This record gives sequence, C-alpha cells and structure tokens, in this order.
Amino acid sequence: MSLYEHVFLARQDISAQQVESMLQSFRSILEERGGSVGKTEYWGLKSLTYRIKKNRKAHYALMNIDAPHEAMAELERQERLSTDVIRYLTVRVDEHDAAPSAMMRRADRDERDGRGDRGDRGDRDRDRGDRGRGGRRDRDRDFAPREARAPSEPETEEVAVAAVEEESE
Repeated sequence: MSLYEHVFLARQDISAQQVESMLQSFRSILEERGGSVGKTEYWGLKSLTYRIKKNRKAHYALMNIDAPHEAMAELERQERLSTDVIRYLTVRVDEHDAAPSAMMRRADRDERDGRGDRGDRGDRDRDRGDRGRGGRRDRDRDFAPREARAPSEPETEEVAVAAVEEESE
C-alpha cells in the first residue's frame, strides 16, 4: 500500500462539526477498501488567497492515509461529488511525519508567544507624517514651474526693480 497526505477544503458556511463528520465518512470509505487513516488534523476556517466557487474562506483538513490506489480513487470521486468540498489535493509521500504539521506548529507558536495574527507589530504609533487633506498642495509647491519659484540667490534691489519695470511695460 502507498502512503498519502490528503488535504481538502470545505465550504465556509458549514460548521466545524460537519467537517469532522466529513472526515469520519472519508475515513470509513478508505477503511472499507482496505486503507487506514493515521492522523487527521482540522486546521480551521482560513481566508483563501482568491475566491473559489464564490467562497472567500474555507475549512482546511489534513489526513495521513495508508491505502491502495483504488481506495484513493474512490475517495477523490466521492469528494468530487460532494457539494461541500471545494478543492482537494493528494500527495504521495515516502513516509508520514508523526509530529504536527507545519500549520499546527505555527498555531501553537502563536499561542505560546501570546500574539495573534498581527501581534508582532506591537503598539506602534500610526504616525503618517503631516499628510492631511491638503497633501497634494504640498507636492505642487515642491514641483512648481521654475519661473514661479523663489530665486535661490538673494537678489539685489537693482535686479528686482528692473524685473518689476519690465513686467509693467
């Protein structure tokens, strides 16, 4: 028999208990066909990177499976027929890892550190500078046309008076 890691995503509007019952029904499908399920993990309701079948979130679940190919083919057929399963992925592996998966280790680490999703940011001030509603006016002043800018060298009175006389003519 072959070893597999199987992850499936269930619709967001079902409950966690319904996902657990789906895990049990998938386990019974495999056991009827000579397979066995070692470890199952429920990873929870997580946001999807992009929408899948109009779902923005999904329940994630992992199963470590030791079963013949025919049992896996039947499991995947049942998941394709199920309206609650929106995606699944089966990967053949050389051996199963007895330790918790990376998803579960990350959740444990976050709980130990006492921080949630964005706890690493701390209590930083949200100072965004002096960007107010007139932020564009500040940029316009910096990039005004050369004629409108004040000269960089101090002008003598003669140059200033000559410029005023030329404008008045």
